[in-house]
Amino acid sequence: MIAPAQRMSSIKPYVFAGLIQRKEQARAAGVDVIALDIGSPDLPPNEQIVNALVAAARHPNKHGYGGFTGTPAFRKAFADYYSRRFEIELHPEKEVLPLLGSKEGIYHMAFAYLNPGDVALVPDPGYPAYVGGALLAGAIPYPMPLRRERGWLPDFNAIPADVLSKARLMWLNYPNNPTTATAPLSFFEEVVAFCRRHHILLCHDNPYCDNGYDGYVAPSVLQVPGAKEIAVEFASLSKSHNMAGMRVGVLMGNAEVIKTVGTLKTNADSGPYLGIQEAAIAALSGDQAWRHAVQETYRERRDLIVHGLRALGCQVDVPQATIYVWAGIPAGFRNSAEWAEHLLAEKGIVVTPGTAFGEHGEGYVRISLGAPTERIKQALQRMSK
Repeated sequence: MIAPAQRMSSIKPYVFAGLIQRKEQARAAGVDVIALDIGSPDLPPNEQIVNALVAAARHPNKHGYGGFTGTPAFRKAFADYYSRRFEIELHPEKEVLPLLGSKEGIYHMAFAYLNPGDVALVPDPGYPAYVGGALLAGAIPYPMPLRRERGWLPDFNAIPADVLSKARLMWLNYPNNPTTATAPLSFFEEVVAFCRRHHILLCHDNPYCDNGYDGYVAPSVLQVPGAKEIAVEFASLSKSHNMAGMRVGVLMGNAEVIKTVGTLKTNADSGPYLGIQEAAIAALSGDQAWRHAVQETYRERRDLIVHGLRALGCQVDVPQATIYVWAGIPAGFRNSAEWAEHLLAEKGIVVTPGTAFGEHGEGYVRISLGAPTERIKQALQRMSK
């Protein structure tokens, strides 16, 4: 066999691909598996979104390429959404770039801005794509530990000077996956100033900004005055509008970064399918009342899991946002992988061990709210036995 490129030796198979394989093996063996690992909404999009997609699919002229930068109406829909939601003004042509889901854009960002030997500052625990993109680009991911005693916020003063001198990108993500932590606008003001001082491009991944509970409203880093000089933000409709399978998101902010990543994309892929773009427009511009019912369903599931795990002796904070619960492992287990393995082997329940998100995730597991409520109740009953 021809040997793969050397860069492939720097990364492992994607953690959730492995979890899917484990679930399939367990089901093939006759196990009634309850999957609480992947953050994929089980609820459907609103009817207005589906109708827009169906109408486009039936239109004979809607099956060509979607354009490298999407349609003007698509870009305007996201710019208008940010204007309403955050009071941020974005130029639809220069400061909004469609993505085939945020994950694709995260990898493109690494190849567009990281040279071999450069440093990418990444949260630990954090979304694995931040590390994977840096490694594939030949760069060095430097972990910024997130700890409970700091509210799961990084300590920028702990980053060594020699690391900062090589740092080109910083990744942040609040509301946070996997810890569910939130960050105030004052934190973003601090980090914008820090990145400007050290000439670091700030990349904020913000797919959970509309998955808040109990009145919590998440900010955007682009609300900080002058943020667009040094920052970009990723947005997605996967979690907020139950459109994970449609793979639609955007990169917004600094116009030069948008132009650079857009140039890479013209060589690497195309824009989203026109029908998905029209579904996204319907999602952003249509009635949003239906989303309150979705969040109420997630809130009910959140409360069930928090209460059930606390009864098992787990340390669990009540999430203000996201579609996850970040839970400390119960007594009697050496580490998060051991408890996750026990839950699958003995209970038929799949959760994600915290170390899937980095070494500082040890001692925790991430549990997804994207499973039917009755299945979550069954899972908790199995755990209690």
